[in-house]
Amino acid sequence: MAERRRTKEVRIGDVVIGGKHPIAIQSMTNTKTQDVEATVAQILQLERAGCQIIRSTVPDMEAAKALAEIKKQIHIPLVADIHFDYRLAIAAMENGADKIRINPGNIGSAERVKAVVDCARERNIPIRVGVNSGSLEKELVEKYHGVTAEGIVESALDKVKMIEDFGYDNLVISIKSSDVMMCVKAHELISKKTDYPLHVGITESGTIISGNIKSSIGLGLILNQGIGDTIRVSLTGDPVEEIKSAKLILKTLGLRKGGIEIVSCPTCGRTSIDLIGLANKVENMVAEFPLDIKVAVMGCVVNGPGEAKEADLGICGGRQEGLLIRRGEVIKKVPEAELLEALRQELINWSE
Repeated sequence: MAERRRTKEVRIGDVVIGGKHPIAIQSMTNTKTQDVEATVAQILQLERAGCQIIRSTVPDMEAAKALAEIKKQIHIPLVADIHFDYRLAIAAMENGADKIRINPGNIGSAERVKAVVDCARERNIPIRVGVNSGSLEKELVEKYHGVTAEGIVESALDKVKMIEDFGYDNLVISIKSSDVMMCVKAHELISKKTDYPLHVGITESGTIISGNIKSSIGLGLILNQGIGDTIRVSLTGDPVEEIKSAKLILKTLGLRKGGIEIVSCPTCGRTSIDLIGLANKVENMVAEFPLDIKVAVMGCVVNGPGEAKEADLGICGGRQEGLLIRRGEVIKKVPEAELLEALRQELINWSE
């Protein structure tokens, strides 16, 4: 793991990214922002999962005005995602957005971009300058003979300069592509050219399986070089899954402490309990415990106890019964139906 790159500090609501601050986890609501009740309910669920910054789309003025009511009911910074209409960016800030995400290239004329920047400056609201490989300018596609990492970086820095020229530098940059290796290269390039904090993610990464694989590889390669200040794992599905994946990626890289790590065997013919179901139940259950330990879920008594030695706690299945293991030592035999509850009690009473 390379030393973490030192970037400018940017405050988003009560969360600071950049500098020496921990990498913040973000997600995006998939509700209609105008539906305040549904949007708030989803954000509160994401908060419980560990989301630290939330973004919502603002496609019209009704959505912009809804932000004020949403803000009253949530506890994490709210980012307004804006495309095309500069008036929506201004309205979002007037209604309490803690940050706005824009692409200055599709907001309109320089005067319109300036109006957005002036409003942000008055309120000291950060602007995330977002560039996506799918919307790269024609001139840059021609210059680099296709969509390339170099083109993405040039586009982003051009847009940053546009805002800097209006005398504002409270900025975050995001450069995204669904091509994992292009995204990695773009982050390597831009990290050498600017000290603005970077929002890292693989865009349009896909469904739970494909999206997790692409995001894990892409984010892993980028973060392992010390690049990145806030992340989002983009998945097609329940955004709570994005938070689970982001936490695990950061923990695996040693960039996040806390949260129970689950290890489980892949099962084989010796397995005599429903290990898959049990492992899933354990994973859901441990989310409520703020412990920094490892829990093993093993399928048989042949290899289970030995394989669970490196875990702090473990359960190991047998024929209608199982073992409860603590740091390699069997401490109890329990009926299969009571394994989950026995593990829960150990977690409740856990002390180092």
